[in-house]
Amino acid sequence: MTRQQYTPSHVTSNRPYLIRAIYEWIVDNGMTPYMLADVSSERVQVPRELADEGNIVLNIGPAATQSLELGKEAVSFKARFGGEAMGVFIPMAHVLAIYAVENGRGMAFLEDEEQSPETDPSKPDRTRLRVVK
Repeated sequence: MTRQQYTPSHVTSNRPYLIRAIYEWIVDNGMTPYMLADVSSERVQVPRELADEGNIVLNIGPAATQSLELGKEAVSFKARFGGEAMGVFIPMAHVLAIYAVENGRGMAFLEDEEQSPETDPSKPDRTRLRVVK
């Protein structure tokens, strides 16, 4: 069996999986998950008046949200902002970080990692992990 060469266009983003794992870890430890998101896209549906310098921080804990979905393509939920109910929709590429507000531990993501350029399969990819003996 030969090892198949994968390029970034063939591999799905790991961001949704990492977000779900960090969210679960935060909640299981009795802390409050917060999410930092980039609001520069029209596809991002958030209360823009709460954004600061193009970003917004949202409490995505179970007590603050309804119908939270940490999907493969987006994070969505319903929440109250200033007493008004609102649906929130954030495409995965716009999620910049998820962390526990109590201690700041979590994970940040690069803004452009979703749009990584295709690599030439004939050239070695120096960014991949390799076994060192």
